[in-house]
Amino acid sequence: MPTDVLRAKGVRLTRQRQILLDLIDKTGQHLDAERLFLLAKEVDPKLNRVTVYRTLKLLKQGGLVDELDLMHYGGDQHYYETRRKGEHAHVICLRCGKVEEFFGEPLHKLRRQVEDHFGFQIVLARTEIGGYCSHCQALRKTEMEQAAATAPVEKDAARTKVRKSAE
Repeated sequence: MPTDVLRAKGVRLTRQRQILLDLIDKTGQHLDAERLFLLAKEVDPKLNRVTVYRTLKLLKQGGLVDELDLMHYGGDQHYYETRRKGEHAHVICLRCGKVEEFFGEPLHKLRRQVEDHFGFQIVLARTEIGGYCSHCQALRKTEMEQAAATAPVEKDAARTKVRKSAE
C-alpha cells in the first residue's frame, strides 16, 4: 500500500523511508522528529536528521502520515502518525502529556451531524481534546487541598504585618 502511493507520485520507498514509516506505525506512540531520528538511528546508524525531516515531508505529502500538534503540549513540536488508523480523537492530558486515542461511534455521529448541518463533505477530520487524566486530577486535587490549607495562614500573617506596621 505505501509503496503504491509513493510509486504513483514517482517516489521510491527506500529502506530508510520504510524504517521511518514502520517506526511511526508500529511504536504505538506519537513521535516527534527528534525521537523518530533517535529510534531510527538504532536501526540504521547511517541515517541522519536531514533524511528524517525530508522523509517526513515526503510521507506527509504522499498522504501516508499526518502531522499533529497535540495541543502543543510539548511546545511547538509536531508529532506523526500513519493514516492507516481509522478516524479517531486524540485525548491529551495537559499536565503529564499522556495521549490516548478514542475510536467510536460518537465521532462518526459528529461527522454526520456536521456534514448534514452544513451540507459539507468532510475529507479530513482531526479532533483533539485537552484535559486532565485521572492520575493528574488526583494530583491537582491534592495540590488544591494543600494550597487551601496553607492560604489562611498566609493571609493571617499578612494581616499581622499590616497591623504591626500601622502601630
